[in-house]
Amino acid sequence: MSALDKTPETQQDDANLNLACIGNCAYTALVDQKGQVVWSCYPRFDGDPIFCSLLKRSTSTSNDIGFWDIVIPNFDRSEQAYLKNSAVLSTKLFDKSGNGLEIIDCVPRFDSNDREYRPYMLLRTIKAIKGRPRCQIRLRPTFGYGWGVPEKTRGSNHIRYLLSNMTVRLTTNAPISYVVDEVLFNIDEPIYLCLMPDESLKVPLNEMSMTYIEKTLNWWGSWIKTLSIPYEYQEQVIRSAITLKMANFEETGAIVSAMTTSVPTGPKGTNHDYRYCWLREAGSIVHMLHKIGATTTLEGYLKFLLNVVSEFTDNPTVPIQPVYGISLEKRMHEREMHRLPGYRGIGPVKLGSNDPELNQHDIYGCIINSLLPVFIDSRLKTGDADLFKQIEGLGEAAKKLYNQPDNGPRGSTVANHTFSAVMCWVACDRLARIAEKLNLQDRTQYWESAAKSMKEEIVAKAFNKSVNSFVSVWGTEKVDAYLLQLPALQFVDAKDPQFLGTLERIEKTLIKNRFVRVTEDEQVASNSATFEYISALYDVGRKDEARDHFEYALSNINSNGMYSENIDPETKTHWGNFPQNAASVGLITCATKLSKAWSF
Repeated sequence: MSALDKTPETQQDDANLNLACIGNCAYTALVDQKGQVVWSCYPRFDGDPIFCSLLKRSTSTSNDIGFWDIVIPNFDRSEQAYLKNSAVLSTKLFDKSGNGLEIIDCVPRFDSNDREYRPYMLLRTIKAIKGRPRCQIRLRPTFGYGWGVPEKTRGSNHIRYLLSNMTVRLTTNAPISYVVDEVLFNIDEPIYLCLMPDESLKVPLNEMSMTYIEKTLNWWGSWIKTLSIPYEYQEQVIRSAITLKMANFEETGAIVSAMTTSVPTGPKGTNHDYRYCWLREAGSIVHMLHKIGATTTLEGYLKFLLNVVSEFTDNPTVPIQPVYGISLEKRMHEREMHRLPGYRGIGPVKLGSNDPELNQHDIYGCIINSLLPVFIDSRLKTGDADLFKQIEGLGEAAKKLYNQPDNGPRGSTVANHTFSAVMCWVACDRLARIAEKLNLQDRTQYWESAAKSMKEEIVAKAFNKSVNSFVSVWGTEKVDAYLLQLPALQFVDAKDPQFLGTLERIEKTLIKNRFVRVTEDEQVASNSATFEYISALYDVGRKDEARDHFEYALSNINSNGMYSENIDPETKTHWGNFPQNAASVGLITCATKLSKAWSF
């Protein structure tokens, strides 16, 4: 039964996250295994999706909208892979008679006139690779989150789609009538399709397409060559680095958590909009970018964080938010969008986030920990005493808040959360290190003393002797996966008996079928938490176990080398927003630890 023959119900059952991501650090799109563009916000990561079939029930009906596919009749199978070391995607479709075609999807980016050229453009090239294939081009953009059907106007070589706030244009050498009426036709010469804002092309379409694809491949290849990658797991690390880079909104330096909204956290999970920049992820992102030598991306991200610091300096009575928009927006105003039924029909679809309203004390330490490279890496713009004085304000806030209740890293019930307290300690500990680097002896002593007294209290209240473990909330016996980060944060040594006891308790309560849940109450496991566990195993000296767990985790990655937020430990089904960049960071971190040293 082909996709076109399926009912909405069976079509929806096939919905999965075996997707590919293409992008240029300004605009992105998600493509499924059959070459359908199932998600793409326009023009920004957090904008209104012109393609949203990922969150719709079906694309089988003649009047459905929100997708762009290339349909081959009597479909038999597909093959999909990225072109080497790039974000350019190849999808090959074959029919039951053996005829085949290839779709090359490219979101262009390259250097032009001494600047980065990142157009809001999607290029699709279709060419026959076997026999005499036929195809049907179905381009059905939408607006208003699946509500609006745009009016169309046509020219000799283009179709204009009038959206609510802009117009996009498809320029193609395919017969316009065939595209407008979605007619099946033979692919006897390469077909070029260019979707972009409503502008006429200044050069021939075929020449532009081939040139842009070649330049984009060269740009990604050159970027990869600047990275420091491990001896082993090179393919996985390169793919994760490219995935993370595509999540970088270069205009401001922000890095979003994921490209989607409202892919539920599990079969019975909740929906969230992850198209924003969560500062909690800053530390791990910064240190990973630094480790692999992605200094330009790192510098842009640090500039984004420094803007957050400056805002706090101007208004120190206003707490730093845990999340910001990609242009430093402070309010995302969470709301439900019932025009879309949701992924696999699981709604409601959420737009925006209420997380800026949460009281989460760990953010101060996350930011200061992230800014360390500014003061110690000569390749970056070096931090000075003036910047140090500015970030000391964050340290003072952390010093006041470390033993005060907050919502915790999961936005849960207000209580004294160990991770929040530890991150406040991190703020003061890192300030002491920075002050020492700057030869500010009095400030070194001040922050060392603050960190010492804070640590003593945190250990006394967060370590539960009756269960021989640090606990997630003071005065309880429960643990969470955030405790796995204690050695990486240098709060305790990995081989400290207190951490070893914590690790043992986490293994007893949070691990299910070799995957790690964030809390005992959750049914699905977190991909990033699983990598944190692997990293902890390595740090405590259980290196063979760490490698075994890592390779098992890699065996459950999707076919394009990407992870979503969560995974069902029973069915190995991916859940949650996609692609999840915390998981990409975790993969790279573990690979660099576990890999053999380079040898020639």
